[in-house]
Amino acid sequence: MIKTFIDKLLGKSAPGKGPKFGKREDVPATVHGIDPSLVDGRALDVVHTLKSAGFEAYVVGGAVRDLLLGLRPKDFDVATNATPEQVKGLFRRAFIIGRRFRIVHVVYGRGREHEVIEVSTLRAHLDSADAEQVSGNERSSKTALAGMKHAVDASGRVLRDNVWGPIEQDAARRDFTINAMYYDPETETVVDFHHGIRDSNKRVLRMIGDPAARYREDPVRIIRAVRFAAKLSGLGFQFEAKTRAAIAPSVGLLADVPQSRLFDEMLKLLQTGHALASVEQLKSTGLAKGIYPLLDLVVERAEDPFVRSALQDTDRRVGECKPVAPSFLLACVLWSDVRVGWNRRQKAGLPAFPALQEAVDEVFESRIGDVSGRGKLGADMREIWLMQPRFDKRTGTAPFSLADQPRFRAGFDFLRLRAQVGELPEEIAHWWETFSTASDAVRYDMVDAIRLEQQRAKPKSRAKTGETPGGRVFRQPAEGRALPPSGEQAEDSAANEPPPFESESGEAAPAKKRRRRRKPNSGAGGAGSVAGAGGDDAGSGPQP
Repeated sequence: MIKTFIDKLLGKSAPGKGPKFGKREDVPATVHGIDPSLVDGRALDVVHTLKSAGFEAYVVGGAVRDLLLGLRPKDFDVATNATPEQVKGLFRRAFIIGRRFRIVHVVYGRGREHEVIEVSTLRAHLDSADAEQVSGNERSSKTALAGMKHAVDASGRVLRDNVWGPIEQDAARRDFTINAMYYDPETETVVDFHHGIRDSNKRVLRMIGDPAARYREDPVRIIRAVRFAAKLSGLGFQFEAKTRAAIAPSVGLLADVPQSRLFDEMLKLLQTGHALASVEQLKSTGLAKGIYPLLDLVVERAEDPFVRSALQDTDRRVGECKPVAPSFLLACVLWSDVRVGWNRRQKAGLPAFPALQEAVDEVFESRIGDVSGRGKLGADMREIWLMQPRFDKRTGTAPFSLADQPRFRAGFDFLRLRAQVGELPEEIAHWWETFSTASDAVRYDMVDAIRLEQQRAKPKSRAKTGETPGGRVFRQPAEGRALPPSGEQAEDSAANEPPPFESESGEAAPAKKRRRRRKPNSGAGGAGSVAGAGGDDAGSGPQP
């Protein structure tokens, strides 16, 4: 009696009672209208396997929401009353992952074609006041959290939640009503506890329970709210007033969330096909700053033509079911910093490539944190940036070796966006696009054409023999004397020669005119005629 009175004063409900668990509604196919052909066959297999073993199993979460909207879900999650160990034992390729929430990944297929069905155990809805409390976070309190099933930090953020429970409690602990529905594909029934179908029909994004308390339990729900609003805004969804009002005042709670988790949530915002809409939602909800430094920069630079083109390109690729890489988008966002540092160092006299390397190092030091700056993502960003000056070299063997680089396509897409915003001539991007898909014969012709074009662009001397503008006289080689090398060899040897001599007046004389080596006639002892531009070797091109 006394405990009930105290619980009432503290706002706690008796287990299993109260409106927070909702009322179960089993909605038949004639009402919800889900097209069963939209359900992935692998998800059907997981549900069937679990039910055949005597367990409950449902397609759950965003997949049910998308099915109700007539969309084909990209990912399918399954909820069951089987424990992670029991789920793992039913499938040949299944792996238990996670500490905060233990789930099972059931894997189908191999390589890039593999598909993962995420299976979670139905969880109990526990009051945070009853959880074990630790003073730090996941990292600082790792030892203390070992063995705990339900734990929170000092702010009430849930650090462990692995207590299993019935389906009605599992529904209550989910975030939004439209994500708290369960679909049984065998009976074609939707189980709804919180009017998710109604909110879906009304296009309302509403948090289950008290929004401020739910954000406090898991501050990442703030970012998830923005992501769902961005994804569904095109379908007319809007925040319910209380759900929206609690977002901005709760943003300070994100300070205690590990940086790695915030970085992952940032990538979800930007790489799920609604990057531009996510930026607009962040601005409208008062979250333009304060979530994650790199995300703040994305929002700040979203109107920059280059960054906006990158965001649009990312949304387009996701919409076309093409892969996207976070390294590419972040490289675009930080390119202005790299370019400024690169130009500054070149003006100070540093050669182009070393200047670019130093500029990249500076950006990594000042802009990129420990989470995103290490490993493959950071290496890919560097490679995209350092590849850019190599696109200027379109003669010799350089184009062939560049096109063979594993990250060539990412580097070229970056170059293409630079050309679109006028940072460099579009002709260069068109040339590389043609070169990358052309046959070897066409590639050789393209490289040879560029070489000849560059040769024609060089200033010609006033005469084959005679006085130079500086007053010096030079002569042609004797008839039997070897001429300088031709073509690419001439360009390579010229790079190693000392600068041209100066006249007494101090004015530099032009370099000697290069001529092709004489080609000997077949069977003749004397030297043949000199081959002109576009002669016998034209079109052969460099060998890759």
